[in-house]
Amino acid sequence: MNGKTFVDSNVLIYAHDLDVPAKREIADRVLRELWEKQTGTVSVQVLQEFYVNTTRKIPQPLTKEAARLVVDDYSRWCIETTPAEISAAFRIEDESQINFWHALIVSSALKSGAFRLVSEDFQHGRQFGSLRVENPFL
Repeated sequence: MNGKTFVDSNVLIYAHDLDVPAKREIADRVLRELWEKQTGTVSVQVLQEFYVNTTRKIPQPLTKEAARLVVDDYSRWCIETTPAEISAAFRIEDESQINFWHALIVSSALKSGAFRLVSEDFQHGRQFGSLRVENPFL
Protein backbone atom coordinates (compact mmCIF):
# COMPACT_ATOMS: atom_id res chain seq x y z
CA MET A 1 0.00 0.00 0.00
CA ASN A 2 1.47 3.35 -1.06
CA GLY A 3 0.06 6.77 -0.26
CA LYS A 4 -2.08 8.06 2.55
CA THR A 5 -5.10 6.35 4.07
CA PHE A 6 -7.73 8.36 5.90
CA VAL A 7 -9.17 6.49 8.88
CA ASP A 8 -12.81 7.01 9.89
CA SER A 9 -13.74 7.02 13.57
CA ASN A 10 -15.43 3.60 13.45
CA VAL A 11 -12.09 1.94 12.68
CA LEU A 12 -10.44 3.65 15.65
CA ILE A 13 -13.40 2.81 17.89
CA TYR A 14 -13.40 -0.88 16.95
CA ALA A 15 -9.70 -1.07 17.78
CA HIS A 16 -10.64 -0.28 21.40
CA ASP A 17 -14.03 -2.00 21.73
CA LEU A 18 -13.66 -5.26 23.66
CA ASP A 19 -17.17 -6.40 22.71
CA VAL A 20 -16.43 -6.85 19.00
CA PRO A 21 -13.34 -9.09 18.91
CA ALA A 22 -13.46 -9.87 15.17
CA LYS A 23 -13.73 -6.21 14.21
CA ARG A 24 -11.18 -5.27 16.83
CA GLU A 25 -8.64 -7.64 15.30
CA ILE A 26 -9.22 -6.22 11.81
CA ALA A 27 -9.04 -2.61 13.02
CA ASP A 28 -5.83 -3.36 14.94
CA ARG A 29 -4.25 -4.88 11.84
CA VAL A 30 -5.22 -1.90 9.65
CA LEU A 31 -3.93 0.62 12.18
CA ARG A 32 -0.69 -1.27 12.84
CA GLU A 33 0.05 -1.31 9.13
CA LEU A 34 -0.61 2.42 8.84
CA TRP A 35 1.69 3.15 11.82
CA GLU A 36 4.43 0.99 10.31
CA LYS A 37 4.18 2.67 6.92
CA GLN A 38 3.46 6.11 8.41
CA THR A 39 0.59 6.61 5.98
CA GLY A 40 -2.40 7.14 8.29
CA THR A 41 -4.34 10.37 8.49
CA VAL A 42 -7.38 11.56 10.46
CA SER A 43 -9.25 14.78 11.15
CA VAL A 44 -10.26 16.53 14.35
CA GLN A 45 -13.82 15.33 13.68
CA VAL A 46 -12.63 11.70 13.73
CA LEU A 47 -10.76 12.21 17.01
CA GLN A 48 -13.79 13.90 18.59
CA GLU A 49 -16.10 11.07 17.52
CA PHE A 50 -13.62 8.51 18.81
CA TYR A 51 -13.41 10.19 22.22
CA VAL A 52 -17.17 10.56 22.73
CA ASN A 53 -17.99 7.05 21.53
CA THR A 54 -15.26 5.21 23.45
CA THR A 55 -15.93 7.02 26.72
CA ARG A 56 -19.74 6.99 26.57
CA LYS A 57 -21.26 4.69 24.00
CA ILE A 58 -19.42 1.37 23.81
CA PRO A 59 -20.46 -1.34 26.30
CA GLN A 60 -17.10 -1.30 28.11
CA PRO A 61 -16.07 2.35 27.84
CA LEU A 62 -12.51 3.56 28.08
CA THR A 63 -11.61 5.87 30.91
CA LYS A 64 -11.32 9.48 29.85
CA GLU A 65 -7.61 9.31 30.56
CA ALA A 66 -7.11 6.25 28.34
CA ALA A 67 -9.17 7.75 25.50
CA ARG A 68 -7.24 11.01 25.77
CA LEU A 69 -3.95 9.13 25.41
CA VAL A 70 -5.23 7.51 22.22
CA VAL A 71 -6.36 10.91 20.91
CA ASP A 72 -2.91 12.29 21.71
CA ASP A 73 -1.26 9.43 19.77
CA TYR A 74 -3.46 9.84 16.70
CA SER A 75 -3.22 13.62 16.77
CA ARG A 76 0.12 13.09 14.98
CA TRP A 77 -1.94 11.96 11.98
CA CYS A 78 -4.35 14.87 12.21
CA ILE A 79 -4.98 17.41 9.49
CA GLU A 80 -6.52 20.79 10.17
CA THR A 81 -10.13 21.36 9.13
CA THR A 82 -10.64 24.85 7.76
CA PRO A 83 -13.63 26.73 6.36
CA ALA A 84 -12.47 25.59 2.91
CA GLU A 85 -13.08 21.94 3.85
CA ILE A 86 -16.50 22.84 5.23
CA SER A 87 -17.40 24.56 1.95
CA ALA A 88 -16.12 21.54 0.03
CA ALA A 89 -18.25 19.32 2.28
CA PHE A 90 -21.36 21.33 1.34
CA ARG A 91 -20.63 20.65 -2.34
CA ILE A 92 -19.91 16.95 -1.69
CA GLU A 93 -23.11 16.64 0.37
CA ASP A 94 -25.19 18.03 -2.50
CA GLU A 95 -23.42 16.21 -5.34
CA SER A 96 -23.04 12.83 -3.65
CA GLN A 97 -26.30 12.75 -1.69
CA ILE A 98 -24.58 11.87 1.58
CA ASN A 99 -25.06 13.50 4.96
CA PHE A 100 -22.98 16.52 5.92
CA TRP A 101 -20.84 14.69 8.50
CA HIS A 102 -19.86 12.03 5.98
CA ALA A 103 -19.21 14.75 3.39
CA LEU A 104 -16.88 16.45 5.86
CA ILE A 105 -14.97 13.17 6.28
CA VAL A 106 -14.62 12.93 2.50
CA SER A 107 -13.57 16.57 2.25
CA SER A 108 -10.92 16.11 4.96
CA ALA A 109 -9.67 12.88 3.39
CA LEU A 110 -9.29 14.60 0.02
CA LYS A 111 -7.46 17.50 1.65
CA SER A 112 -5.05 15.07 3.31
CA GLY A 113 -4.12 13.63 -0.07
CA ALA A 114 -5.43 10.20 0.88
CA PHE A 115 -6.16 7.75 -1.92
CA ARG A 116 -8.12 5.49 0.43
CA LEU A 117 -10.76 6.00 3.12
CA VAL A 118 -11.22 3.07 5.51
CA SER A 119 -14.71 3.07 6.98
CA GLU A 120 -17.76 0.88 7.38
CA ASP A 121 -20.08 3.88 7.04
CA PHE A 122 -19.72 4.32 3.28
CA GLN A 123 -20.43 2.05 0.34
CA HIS A 124 -17.39 -0.19 -0.23
CA GLY A 125 -15.68 0.72 -3.48
CA ARG A 126 -17.36 4.10 -3.82
CA GLN A 127 -15.17 6.78 -5.40
CA PHE A 128 -15.05 10.44 -4.47
CA GLY A 129 -12.67 11.83 -7.07
CA SER A 130 -9.30 10.19 -6.37
CA LEU A 131 -10.50 8.80 -3.03
CA ARG A 132 -11.71 5.18 -2.84
CA VAL A 133 -13.73 3.82 0.09
CA GLU A 134 -12.70 0.48 1.56
CA ASN A 135 -14.65 -1.31 4.25
CA PRO A 136 -12.08 -3.51 6.00
CA PHE A 137 -14.82 -5.38 7.89
CA LEU A 138 -16.45 -7.01 4.86
